[in-house]
Amino acid sequence: MTLFLDIVSTAAILFIVAAGLLAIFGVLKIINFAHGAWLTIGAYCAVVVSRFGLNPWLAIPFAFLVGAILGGVAERFIVRPLYRRPLDAILATWGLGIVIGQLITLWFGRDVQFTPALLPGTFDLFGAGYSAYRLFAIVAAVGLGLGFTLLLDGTRLGLSARAVIMNETLARALGIDTEKVRLATFMIGTGLAALAGVLLAPLTSVDPNMGVAWLTGAFMLVMVAGSSFGALAAACLIFGAAQVLVSTYFSPILGGITVAVLCAITLRIRPKGFARA
Repeated sequence: MTLFLDIVSTAAILFIVAAGLLAIFGVLKIINFAHGAWLTIGAYCAVVVSRFGLNPWLAIPFAFLVGAILGGVAERFIVRPLYRRPLDAILATWGLGIVIGQLITLWFGRDVQFTPALLPGTFDLFGAGYSAYRLFAIVAAVGLGLGFTLLLDGTRLGLSARAVIMNETLARALGIDTEKVRLATFMIGTGLAALAGVLLAPLTSVDPNMGVAWLTGAFMLVMVAGSSFGALAAACLIFGAAQVLVSTYFSPILGGITVAVLCAITLRIRPKGFARA
């Protein structure tokens, strides 16, 4: 039972980390290589809330707001002029991630930070005691997936985003303000990245480079999933299970690279990944 919960909770954490990256890739067709930096910003929002002695749950909306606002600024002044030059946009976001990391180091230093647990202790589930916070991560991932489904299928922004994904030229001809759709999507994606940082903070230490370790896995999962959140959930569950099994029965070090290696093999065998399988 514990192994099963480890697999599901690991898949949930991978989904939370990769969701913001997929939101931006699906609409803007660029990989935001500053995703890890935004995740780090979110984690440091939890540190700030902790230092001020506020309720740690306030870090969640605070991080989403900070991530979305900074993402809006980055989209307007850095990413927007490069939409027609996707390779330059990738390099620009990569450089932006480095700059953000250095600014965080300048402000907070290189020391490792820790944040209080949002849900301490364990919860009895089917006779097995399991980390309450990792169970919360599962609920958060399910809520995130349902939220995206409602956003895409039940709101004007979602319909506009789907139109931009299918044919941006036609969407513009039909009167959809594609620039606003791109801006809103980028802000949501960076806000979600910061949200992931807050949720990860209690599970690991916080330092200026913590986002780099998560970027590679999230990038590979998004490449496998394409632009589908359903495919992303499936990829997180399959590769997350492989990571847990390798870590449990072989080596945690090998487990750490399992997701990236299996995603690379999957893309080698099937370049279109899971989305159009």
